Amino acid sequence: MAAKDDLIKRFKAAKFLLLGGSAGSFKLLFRMVKMFPHDFKKTVIIVIHRKKNFFSEIEKLFAENSRMLIREISDKDPIDSNAIYIAPANYHTLVEKGGYFSLDVSESVWYSKPSIDVTFESVADSYGKDCAAILFSGANQDGANGLLKLRQSGALTIAQNPEDAEMSEMPGAAIGIDAAEYILHTTEIFELLQNST
Repeated sequence: MAAKDDLIKRFKAAKFLLLGGSAGSFKLLFRMVKMFPHDFKKTVIIVIHRKKNFFSEIEKLFAENSRMLIREISDKDPIDSNAIYIAPANYHTLVEKGGYFSLDVSESVWYSKPSIDVTFESVADSYGKDCAAILFSGANQDGANGLLKLRQSGALTIAQNPEDAEMSEMPGAAIGIDAAEYILHTTEIFELLQNST
């Protein structure tokens, strides 16, 4: 029980909530977006693997079902403390210490751009101890190293239990390098969110 209480306390205290996923994660991320209250008071950053023009309606779909402000990130956008930001296709999203985003056009990481690793590592450098991060289903190892760097910087790190992930490789890779402080089933992740709002 003490571990659960600590988990809820740290999740509530986090100023940034980072959500990363790939294959098999879209429905879970969509469900989370629908649950966030209008006054969540966190900066939510979603990095989901997407190809050019694929999921081109993702922002519209999320916005129509969210009580929070949602926007796709543009270069030099200031960071709002009560908004959901979605990493755009064909760029890596970086979070700068000055409180704004920057977009990077360097090579793909794990065949992905945006890369979860790139964003997670960037946030770890700037705001690590103020973060909570959850890594969901995916078909490659992107996100594992970033989650580890976040954990090392003092962030609360969570991986979806591979047993109920549609694609277990991504959370499994994070667990394999001890990047996840907590390994939670999907139902536990949503219970955490319910208990923290």
